[in-house]
Amino acid sequence: MTFRTASRRSLALLLCSCAIAPFAAQAQDTDVSTEDQAAGQDEQPSERRQGTLEGLNAIVVTGTKTQNVENVQEVPLAVTAFNEDTLEAYKIRDIQGLQFQAPNVSLDQIGTSRGTANFSIRGLGINSSIPSIDPTVGVFVDGVYLGINGGVVFDLFDLDSVEILRGPQGVLFGRNVTGGAVVINTGNPTEEFSGKFRAAVDGPLVDGGRGGANYTASGVISGPLIEDKLLFKVGAYYNNDEGYFTNLFDGSNHGQAETYIIRGALEARLGDLTILAKGDYFDSNGDGPSGQNRGFFERDTFDFAIDEPGFYDTEIYTGSLTVDWDLGPGTLTNIFGYRDYSAATRGDIDSTPAFLFHSNTLTEQEQYSNELRYAVSTDRVDLTVGGFWFDQTLAYDENRELRRDLPPALQPPIFFGGGRQDHEVIGVFANAKWEFVDSLSLIAGIRWNQETKDAAITYIVPRAPCSVVGQTCPTGTQPFDPATETDGFTDSVRFRNLSPRLGLQYEFANSQVYGSWSRGFRSGGYNFRITSIPGFNSAFALTNSLNFDEEQVDTFEIGGKFQTYDGVFTLNVAAYVTKVKDMQREVNVADAGAGVVQNILNTADATITGFEAESTIRLSDNLVFNANVGIIDDDYDEILFDISGDGVIDEADFDLRIPRIPAVTWGMGLIHELFLGDSEIVTRVNYQYRDEFAFTDDNLGFIQDISNLEANITWVTPIEGFSLSVYGRNLFDQVQAGGDTQLPFGGPLSTGVRQPFANNPTGGTLSPLQRGRNIGVEAMFEF
Repeated sequence: MTFRTASRRSLALLLCSCAIAPFAAQAQDTDVSTEDQAAGQDEQPSERRQGTLEGLNAIVVTGTKTQNVENVQEVPLAVTAFNEDTLEAYKIRDIQGLQFQAPNVSLDQIGTSRGTANFSIRGLGINSSIPSIDPTVGVFVDGVYLGINGGVVFDLFDLDSVEILRGPQGVLFGRNVTGGAVVINTGNPTEEFSGKFRAAVDGPLVDGGRGGANYTASGVISGPLIEDKLLFKVGAYYNNDEGYFTNLFDGSNHGQAETYIIRGALEARLGDLTILAKGDYFDSNGDGPSGQNRGFFERDTFDFAIDEPGFYDTEIYTGSLTVDWDLGPGTLTNIFGYRDYSAATRGDIDSTPAFLFHSNTLTEQEQYSNELRYAVSTDRVDLTVGGFWFDQTLAYDENRELRRDLPPALQPPIFFGGGRQDHEVIGVFANAKWEFVDSLSLIAGIRWNQETKDAAITYIVPRAPCSVVGQTCPTGTQPFDPATETDGFTDSVRFRNLSPRLGLQYEFANSQVYGSWSRGFRSGGYNFRITSIPGFNSAFALTNSLNFDEEQVDTFEIGGKFQTYDGVFTLNVAAYVTKVKDMQREVNVADAGAGVVQNILNTADATITGFEAESTIRLSDNLVFNANVGIIDDDYDEILFDISGDGVIDEADFDLRIPRIPAVTWGMGLIHELFLGDSEIVTRVNYQYRDEFAFTDDNLGFIQDISNLEANITWVTPIEGFSLSVYGRNLFDQVQAGGDTQLPFGGPLSTGVRQPFANNPTGGTLSPLQRGRNIGVEAMFEF
């Protein structure tokens, strides 16, 4: 394959990744003949166009779990996906980097605990680092569900694809996918011996007074051990981040991190049976949150000053075993998964130069899962049936140290507590698509879930040192009596539910329209971070329950995917109405005694209405343009809790915005390919705007809007397999934070006025900063 042909294929795949539906999973090679290679620059434009279209038409998705992969434009779902070439061209370091490529999608991390996901799709998201809080956007790696949000937003390398499925995915993916699902597929072994090596350096290179460089190196080797029978892949990744920010307290770099990843895969092909085993070791450690207190510093700056850098230390072991067996008319697939996660953190939560509120946490999680499914595809019917089992043990410690700036005799005692939980899920599901008349198909699916949580909670209050992880903390007496209980409680809850989906799809002229109704559930459970006994008892008095209830989401969606026969123009649109019942929220209240109180409550019923569209057009053989827009409107239908904090439920509550919902997102981009004899230059520019959105239910905390500009230029050199790139992220140097939690520790910019979306806070804030402008260079060699 010539490098010009390889680049044309990359351009085709990049083109596909700009449209609305999934563009990633797999693509066929578009190798040209020896005669075409010899033609070199004499190749006709029409031939170049055909190569591009072959790449476009070959894009398929696997997230529908049918027997055979499906063309992206034929799937009646709103999906955005990215293949290996796209991820490399975008210079994506972690999954968070993909959020500015699609409308109505926010893939932030919370910031208080590095690597903890804070994802939101179509306005359904969370704003919590509490490990017992289940997500609205499920993350699946090689088919294995990640049971907690911790350890999700970390470095990525050696990926085949990432698929972002928007809207409830409960039938095929189960619980906690009411907003959608993110499907990550790591690289599989290859039939031919190959390798890929990358080295990069980036950082705030043009912004004086800000931190240091960030170095990354990775390598992957793959090939056959026994031809056509046994294949292998091994890879390693190393990252040394000197810290993007400058801590004004002492002038030191902050945000330092060091990460190691070792990954391996082995694939055995035994006739109709394929066995694929994958293993991954991850180790990362570095500084705690770069917390800005907006009672001291303006929210449009990267300034912050903390008296302790804090730390995080995360270690993760993961493994999966996938077995595919062509059995009878279909394929039997079994996916077994294992994950062991351990993370310790310390953070300067008050985000000031004084020791007012610092916190330690320890999270231990171990999970096992297994999915068994059978899929059959015929000319008229696609049918998938299966079962799922998930078992998880989760334990969490937290201790809080407050007012260490006071003389020792006046310092309050240290807070200790947390929670422990055994968690089991079983489910069965069936999904079918039946073309009952030509071009018109009925889509139907249903999933039954049973989920059991056994919890032991220790209130995080001043007490003698203890560890929930080590099972040395008290958990109260039975039966529970709120009038006398000061230690905690033990409890068990079981949820059973049905998640159905029903829809129609009509296909015509290389296009389709579809409509569907689907229902999904976000798990209920227990709050591992109870820091106010009176606050918890008040919630218990309202519900007579020690747990919060599950959240039910119903979405009604209509959409269309339209593409010309030559693939030059693609337009995909979707409109939806989402009804949320018993919405789960983390209600944050600044508290002088505990720092901040976080109550998990079912606060409201709500309606979210939205529209999204994405389009791609190839303007010439070498130039591709794409654009997208997303619009969301949200309204509370019923409010069950005083979320405004003024003591009554009234219009002030109904006028508030639902957290995690930007009203508008839109963007545009282009990809250009320039041939220079035996080399070429590929240029990509992408702009994405995301509107401001509330972070806390009372809207006192919010995330400001962002205009994100990214660009990169890659030179495919005359040296076979060698390329050089220059790239830039957040080129407008926009300030973003993982959260905006209200604190009682304020400064000269604090107003004391409770005003939603105010630039200056009532008191202080914990606002963990995200990176600003980042510029880097990368060298890659592959064979």
